[in-house]
Amino acid sequence: MLGLPKKSDDPSGASWFERLRRGLQKTGSQLTGLFGGAKVDEHLFEALETALISADAGLDATRKLLERLRARASKERIESPAALKEAMVAELARLLAPLERPFELTAHKPFVMMVAGVNGAGKTTSIGKLAKWLQGEGLSVLLAAGDTFRAAAREQLAAWGERNRVAVIAQQGGDPGAVIFDAIHAARARGIDVVIADTAGRLPTQLHLMEELRKIKRVITKAETTAPHAVWLVLDANTGQNALAQVKAFDDALGLTGLVLTKLDGTAKGGVAAAIASARPVPLAFIGVGEDIDDLRPFSAVEFARALLD
Repeated sequence: MLGLPKKSDDPSGASWFERLRRGLQKTGSQLTGLFGGAKVDEHLFEALETALISADAGLDATRKLLERLRARASKERIESPAALKEAMVAELARLLAPLERPFELTAHKPFVMMVAGVNGAGKTTSIGKLAKWLQGEGLSVLLAAGDTFRAAAREQLAAWGERNRVAVIAQQGGDPGAVIFDAIHAARARGIDVVIADTAGRLPTQLHLMEELRKIKRVITKAETTAPHAVWLVLDANTGQNALAQVKAFDDALGLTGLVLTKLDGTAKGGVAAAIASARPVPLAFIGVGEDIDDLRPFSAVEFARALLD
């Protein structure tokens, strides 16, 4: 099992928690501003409901969270907004807890990860950052440029490979499954620990392209009978409830084992994590808060809840 990386500071001196808090500021400021009143009453709960729904938490997650919060407030006789906020941190962390699962590498070598997502979600960038994080854990990495349809995607992945000093298996055009097949064999020959396979971005409504993803998964299994050992979907936090729809569609098609939530950069609302936890709790492996190479870290439910409501 891989442990959490040590928290490091960015050039501005801000800790990871502070960067996460800034990334969730759009939602956090709306919520924390509601706890400045003098008492806990029905108006406060109604305001919280409105704020959570507008933050993309969704109706189901909002209902669950507020039901638990009301019950806790009644049981503990919470009367001050400040105390209610602390209770809400605890209940939000509880709601998000199913998403938190330590990232584990099995004994398989190479460990093969297949990464999917729609265009613009930050998929290739997240792969580059993930490669850096894995190297920090003492693991060797090889990247497979399975997005053979876009030259820009191959070039971007190659740039990340050069930046991380990681080999990238790529070819112009051709079959993406063949590229990933070759990458797995190359990793086995070189004794590489982890293969991360990029795939072409696509919308879940593009059924023929979703079938192409299934084909790639089958090819990976041909190259390594136990693979893929991880199937991850990269999500743009700014897409709101559409992110939940993507999770459902890609999970139905591929059997997702993890998610990466990107672009928590101050403009995203962040509540979609609660919606996913309530409706389709695929583990949220990593979250990204910016463009720096170290701006991708493992997800912590307590840390996320605290950053949102701090």
